[in-house]
Amino acid sequence: MMIDLAQTQATAPACTFLATLTARVSVTTCQAFNGQARTFATICHPEAPAQLAGPKDLNVNTTQPTSPQRTGATRTLRAHSPKRQSSPLLFLLFAFLLSAVSASPLAAQSEKPEWCKPLPRPEYQSLQRVLPNEPWFEVYKVSAGVFAIYEPHQSEETISYLIVGTKQALLFDTGMGIANIHKVVSQLTSRPIVVLNSHTHDDHVGGNWQFNFVYGMDTDFTRANAKGSRAAAQEEIAPGEICGDLPQNFNPAEYSTKPWHVSLFVHDGFKINLGGRTLEIIATPGHTPDAISLIDRANGLLFTGDTYYPAPIWLFRPETNLDAYVASVKKLAALEPQLKLVLGAHNVPVAQPSVLPRLVAAIEAVRAGKGEVKPAGRGKELHTFDGISFLLPARH
Repeated sequence: MMIDLAQTQATAPACTFLATLTARVSVTTCQAFNGQARTFATICHPEAPAQLAGPKDLNVNTTQPTSPQRTGATRTLRAHSPKRQSSPLLFLLFAFLLSAVSASPLAAQSEKPEWCKPLPRPEYQSLQRVLPNEPWFEVYKVSAGVFAIYEPHQSEETISYLIVGTKQALLFDTGMGIANIHKVVSQLTSRPIVVLNSHTHDDHVGGNWQFNFVYGMDTDFTRANAKGSRAAAQEEIAPGEICGDLPQNFNPAEYSTKPWHVSLFVHDGFKINLGGRTLEIIATPGHTPDAISLIDRANGLLFTGDTYYPAPIWLFRPETNLDAYVASVKKLAALEPQLKLVLGAHNVPVAQPSVLPRLVAAIEAVRAGKGEVKPAGRGKELHTFDGISFLLPARH
């Protein structure tokens, strides 16, 4: 849902009037931030700079203990000097302005969404963080030459992976496109980078346009999504979807998934030699027609995209094929003896290979009518079996 930009500017005249009324007051500006999901209006003070912090809990059915949540910084309104006295008229003007801000729809948007209150996730404490000053992404080294690029400030909590060889690197997904992922990966490697997507939903292809070489599965679904989309992207920054600050210079009104060009169409079994490291595509349709996993056999790493991640797995959209999904997870479960780590595309980047047979058992049990079922919004149900959850279309 779009926030009317006029609403964000509603308090500006009052601020102008207030600053004009008295030169003794340190409050000279009123700023309004419109980010749909993160919108707030506030009186600005030179001693109280704007700050918010935070990130989502996609995992409705988590059994993990929650860690201390991130807290958003509060804004304070202070007089420029404690020695100065405020007049009754000035007090009334302040009260009027604060009342207008509080009554505005913008004020409610400053509250932290429920999904991000349990963050940061405790699993990240054991991982080595790199580029700690990066404001939008959190980057972790999860294995030799492998970096998880995590977006904790948006409700999808998407994770992309940079896999580095001696000659080139592969970026498995490019995230939301809200911040500059090209800049991040350029700090992690100087080698040429090729992009390959786990599938082409908007939260995995947002930065594709920034790269010269993009591999894609040879499907109609891939071709259609390569044209880009505004509507799907706008849903990702709707109210409640963002926790914390959006990047500087990000314009919500212009946000869209930009079109990209597929440099080379690839297929099941296609191998990519990075130099000292070979990656192989495993077609795993089901979540989408173009869904893939990526295996590094020599190092025992399996990148599963949205076929598996430790949160409710989305299987409710029109492009999902449950029969194909079951066949795909069985294919992955057969690889368990070869694996050391499973790396999914949301919430937490590492899982043990033993989860894969459990995934097969869980989806088969759910399709057989077993497990717990809860309503999960319009037209959807959350099915859980053995701690693994799936978001499916509601039964009629």
